[in-house]
Amino acid sequence: MSKPLISVIIRTLNEERYLDELLQSIENQNRNLFNVEIVIVDSGSTDKTLVIAKNYGCRITYIKKEDFTFGRSLNIGCEFADGEFLVFISGHCIPSSPNWLNELCIPLHEGKSEYTYGRQIGRDTTKFSEQCHFNKWFPEYSKIPQNGYFCNNANAAMTKSTWLQFKFDELLTGLEDMHLAKRLVENSGTISYIATAPVYHIHDETWAQVRTRYERESYALKEIMPDVHFLFSDFIRYYLSGVMSDSAIAIREKKFIKNIKDILLFRYNHYLGTYIGNHEVRKLSKEKKLNYFYPKDLNKGEYND
Repeated sequence: MSKPLISVIIRTLNEERYLDELLQSIENQNRNLFNVEIVIVDSGSTDKTLVIAKNYGCRITYIKKEDFTFGRSLNIGCEFADGEFLVFISGHCIPSSPNWLNELCIPLHEGKSEYTYGRQIGRDTTKFSEQCHFNKWFPEYSKIPQNGYFCNNANAAMTKSTWLQFKFDELLTGLEDMHLAKRLVENSGTISYIATAPVYHIHDETWAQVRTRYERESYALKEIMPDVHFLFSDFIRYYLSGVMSDSAIAIREKKFIKNIKDILLFRYNHYLGTYIGNHEVRKLSKEKKLNYFYPKDLNKGEYND
């Protein structure tokens, strides 16, 4: 009896820094339960991304930079993929377990969930407060299934039949994962969090890029939860609360002096971006749209998720 096929879908744009390590980790995965193919959705890489991908035998499809949205690129990848199960991972994430793929996809194969997402851990340039954020949303224990529709496509999987039924919204500036997950849950589908499917998620951003990331996610959140309003008083309240919480953890871990500046700046840009995004006008200018989708460097053509 042939094993089911997993399609690992990676969106790329100049991801050479970590792509070789990512693909090598996928190559080293335990494949006793599934066969694996790797699908690259590239939006115009000018570095060694495509050379690395071809060296690993990846199947490659393309999206024009001017047509890029997070949801559209994923839909292109899912359409191109041949697998029964679709796995999503960012080009700057590295699986930290040889059983990552098995753990992420077994609940799908067993019919326990239609959508799963795994743990995220910081590494390299991860800021202290971002690691605190990871610890909050991606704990050490699994939830099979979970309540609610939170999930994150930096490390996730779904059945292809689920994608065919719902597909990703191609107009959102972010949170296309939660938007699909909400529709899935509203149609009696289930989502599971798999702590035993961890990846290192490596963000290498300036403070302005951190702010832009949360700004575009907050903008998208208005489409998912239109009743949520983030007032200036909320910005002050959550900023102070976030700084105090992160500082308490840093003091307990004896890392306060080293990280206090980063804590102050991360939470400031986190909640300022959230406030700005919540109050942004509905119609985005072309320049703003490019900044949301390519917040790193428009000349280099890099983006983060």
